[in-house]
Amino acid sequence: MDINIIFEVFPQLESENLILRKIEEEHLQEVFTIYNNKNVFDFCGIIPKHNIQTVRKMIGHFERDYHKKRKIKWGIFKKNTNNHLVGIIECMDFNQKVNMVTIGYYLAEEYWGKGIASESVRTIVRFLFEKANINRIQAEVMPANEISKKVLQKNGFKKEGLIRQATLWPGKGIIDIEIYSILNEDYINH
Repeated sequence: MDINIIFEVFPQLESENLILRKIEEEHLQEVFTIYNNKNVFDFCGIIPKHNIQTVRKMIGHFERDYHKKRKIKWGIFKKNTNNHLVGIIECMDFNQKVNMVTIGYYLAEEYWGKGIASESVRTIVRFLFEKANINRIQAEVMPANEISKKVLQKNGFKKEGLIRQATLWPGKGIIDIEIYSILNEDYINH
């Protein structure tokens, strides 16, 4: 794992239709729109935020977590939409001993079903394997989240199994989670 590739200078990533880059204060309204919608977090361990000042502080926390090398959150921006943020994708739980990372993602509801999540995951996977030399990328998914499972499977992730009553997610209680992963060797062969 080349952690400096991730945390030395905030990496801006680009795909055919998307730019993944740092979330700034100027994106407050779009970030608030995402966090203020309970539907976005039906299958997530995140409690919706209904106060714009809370979301403003969160953007500061994104920066703090990045500088502490704990987590990186990219804003997902559609090209040719005047710098409009449509979602967030993140890497967390960096385990340098095992050379693995966990990803998560969520989109503003109006952008669901347009292939944005799949393209974002594909872009992150390419970066993590080809630039940061990660060996394993994983995602935790609630069993009922069929759409997210399809996004992962399209990108070469394999279901490893169900972990029963595995984690406490805010607003959800103790839940089962399914683990999906892709290894560098899977990526090369995909």
